[in-house]
Amino acid sequence: MNQYRPYGAALLLISLAMGCAAQQGPGRPARPASGPGDHASAPATAAPRHSGHRASQGFTLAASGDVIASYPSVLETARQDAGDGGYDYRPVLAGVKPVIEGADLAICHLETPFGPDGGPFTGYPAFKAPPQVADALKATGYDSCSTASNHTLDDGAEGVRRTLDRLDRAGIKHTGSARDAAEARRPALLKAPGGARVAQLSYTYGTNGVPQPQGKPWTVGVIDAKKIVADARAARRAGADVVVVSPHWGTEYQTEPDEQQLKVAKALTEAKTGGRPDIDLVIGTHAHTPQPYEKLNGTWVVYGMGDQIAGIMERPRGNWGSIARFRFEPPAKDGERWRVTKAEYIPQLSAHGPPLRMVNLAATGDRPDVREGIREAVLSRGAEAAGLTMGR
Repeated sequence: MNQYRPYGAALLLISLAMGCAAQQGPGRPARPASGPGDHASAPATAAPRHSGHRASQGFTLAASGDVIASYPSVLETARQDAGDGGYDYRPVLAGVKPVIEGADLAICHLETPFGPDGGPFTGYPAFKAPPQVADALKATGYDSCSTASNHTLDDGAEGVRRTLDRLDRAGIKHTGSARDAAEARRPALLKAPGGARVAQLSYTYGTNGVPQPQGKPWTVGVIDAKKIVADARAARRAGADVVVVSPHWGTEYQTEPDEQQLKVAKALTEAKTGGRPDIDLVIGTHAHTPQPYEKLNGTWVVYGMGDQIAGIMERPRGNWGSIARFRFEPPAKDGERWRVTKAEYIPQLSAHGPPLRMVNLAATGDRPDVREGIREAVLSRGAEAAGLTMGR
């Protein structure tokens, strides 16, 4: 997981479809359904801004960090939990399931590609995870996953195709990697209860020096602030009420955001069209430890959420994480910004027992030392004064 940082432009012209994969859980309203991989083919300019649409109610969005499911200790846990020669990641995530399925929309970050159904499955430096991870993410309540990371190309274009096919089969939207140029032009498209339309975009700082597959420069979205803003504006023109950007960035095990994070976050949160911000939320991954939440130019930026599933990491902080949760409310007038009325973080821990289990530290009250370390990290850039609180 080196810090190779090429800057390439991902070919991501936007077209929007208004469906989303249905997911219903306790306390969670039913969502309109669409088939796996359902996307509109009309160009982004075909629809005017809003197109007469107006969502009637707000929604809650939850997001979590890197899912790295093929470290040896994680593989062994999932194998034992399955008990039938397969792999079952649902027990690993059971401790945070109430938070994820309790949100109206939930976003994950799938850092690694899937291997073939029968394996082999490998860990660092070239990951291939069991495809059963997709079923567990769906069962936990996730609607969409960002897939642009420094490990996206660990198994080449075939690994990308296999991974996205499996997410489609599970009914999970995805953005950040693509099987063809047309797919690269589309973000993940979600529809919240009440009609709010959310577009998610995903990009990575690089791919560990692995080049884009020959003739397929669109396979992975790469961070370029100008391109991200252009993509966000296209999504907005096509009718997105809320635009979420998921960057894979930062320096591993470092709490403070690095130069690239600060520079790109500033550019993204300053971008406006007609006085309205182009991007409504930034939720970052990659650092393997919780990083600050910050309200920057009026927009919430989560520099890094830490890992959602991780093995026994190089440093204890690698098993710390946070779930970000934001409540969005519609504006009083069409064309104005959707407002974040509640911002929360939920501290969590990859507890390696054995067995490995994700623990919601706010709900259990366990490990006050870890809970305090996470609190210090996420609040280190003034988030508390901006209204961030710890959720449960």
